Amino acid sequence: MYTRKIRFDPRFVALGLAGALMLAGCASSSGGTSGSVSPSSSGAAGFVGAPDVGERIDGGVLTFGSYSFPSSLDPTRTQAAGSTGGTEMAAIYDTLVRSDSTNGSFVPQLAKTLSNNSDFTSYTVTLADGLTFSDGSPLDAEAVKWSIDRFVAGKGDVSQTWLNIVDRIETPDATTVEFVLERPWRQFPALLSLGPGMIVARSSGGKAGSVSGTGEGAFTPIGAGPFTLAKFAPHEELVLAARTDYQGGKPPLDTVRFVPTSGAQSQYESLKSGQIDMTYILRDEAVIEQALDDGYSGYFSPTGQNGIGTINNREGKPGADVRVRQAIAYGVDPEAVNTRANNGLGTASSELVPQTSRWFNNTAGIPFDQVKAKALLDQAKSDGYDGKLRYLTTPEPSQQATALTVQASLNAIGFDVIIDYATDVTDLVRRVYKDHDFDMTRGGAPVGEEAPYLNLYNSMASDSKNNPSGFADPEMDAMITAVQTASTDDAVREAISKVQEYANATVPYVIWGPASVLTAWDGNVHGVVRNITDIMFLGGAWISPNGETVER
Repeated sequence: MYTRKIRFDPRFVALGLAGALMLAGCASSSGGTSGSVSPSSSGAAGFVGAPDVGERIDGGVLTFGSYSFPSSLDPTRTQAAGSTGGTEMAAIYDTLVRSDSTNGSFVPQLAKTLSNNSDFTSYTVTLADGLTFSDGSPLDAEAVKWSIDRFVAGKGDVSQTWLNIVDRIETPDATTVEFVLERPWRQFPALLSLGPGMIVARSSGGKAGSVSGTGEGAFTPIGAGPFTLAKFAPHEELVLAARTDYQGGKPPLDTVRFVPTSGAQSQYESLKSGQIDMTYILRDEAVIEQALDDGYSGYFSPTGQNGIGTINNREGKPGADVRVRQAIAYGVDPEAVNTRANNGLGTASSELVPQTSRWFNNTAGIPFDQVKAKALLDQAKSDGYDGKLRYLTTPEPSQQATALTVQASLNAIGFDVIIDYATDVTDLVRRVYKDHDFDMTRGGAPVGEEAPYLNLYNSMASDSKNNPSGFADPEMDAMITAVQTASTDDAVREAISKVQEYANATVPYVIWGPASVLTAWDGNVHGVVRNITDIMFLGGAWISPNGETVER
């Protein structure tokens, strides 16, 4: 056990100490509140740091350092994930249900109840009577259906998954929404925990996908979450104010402020200096280890496929030739990437899911084999390929280290790799997901513990709008669907094993190992609740007095 003094921060001097209505239920142990799991030395996912203790305090401002600052607060335009605006949007909209981090199941969040039939082909959500959006308009079953229809029409993230699995939505009464599926899926509630479950009010206006706050008929974020929009300056800051009429009572915090950040080390320095209170640190094992060693609280997620080499498979790109993709896969040693990019602190592997995952299946990935890699590259060159490859990265140290490792490894077998720098993460995301302006980059497609089908589909399915590589193969599509419809955990593992074997041959992308994510916060932040994809709910978050000693 050790003690750490909470650093003095003048921003919190004026914290109101008077008792007030607190958000009921959001900090319950079943919800997976901060501090519920011991530190991450075991490599397992969970909350780290001190448990939440003491009486909640009303008031104050919490500043969150966003990993990729959202350019829009419309769920049809911004992916609902912890790294890409999901926490920001969840504060405004909530989600119908959320994942329970203690066991990977799904529980009501905005909804009152969640149930399903025996063969997992029908799910029912009930709403509380009198539920309203922040503008006072009713949030009833028809409002839920309208919002989800809007999301799907706007082609939001996971909308194609929705179209592929949901046959229809029924609203038998004002508080009941029934989702009838085309086929069984035990993890269907995952979709209600993501973009489709972020219910947007009709009064938000604007067509699905319109830009927030610009021009006549533009989208205005109006939801039923614990906070409302006070200020949104893209690339600068997002300020949200607490709702006094939130369904569980006014949130403890008065204000939540989101600001852009630039790289893991910068994020951590801002956290240490008190400029921010929370942040999302992705893939930098050294910075994550330092944050944990220094005693910061947070949620630790070691996820498979979070360190991958995304190869552009599209026509006209080098990766359109499967032999080039295979040469890349065999030609880069995952251990070298781990050594250079993670100071050897991570795990090197080429499997879809790590050994710590409940879905680990003992099916090997692609081994490092320079001889085989060179032979494959020579075959491609004999048919006219010039060996040139453009690797897109950001200047962030660990990303740059990965780029230099890949460049050296592939040049050693005959490639001619040129490193191309994006200005920042937002620029890289645009060039990869929207413009497809890259040959190869480092990315992530973590196979989540709650719903492994989702990211296998997103990253490899032919009709996935979130597939950055452009890989398309009907046999792989069928194998991924088998993961979705598997009726038991053993059947899921077997289905993932078949996907692994086929991916070894077709190489949609290369896998260098799992990578860690840490959503870190200062020791005086409490009551944070995690959702799928590391979206954090802040409706029950609160800040303890400064100068308090936290024992660990």
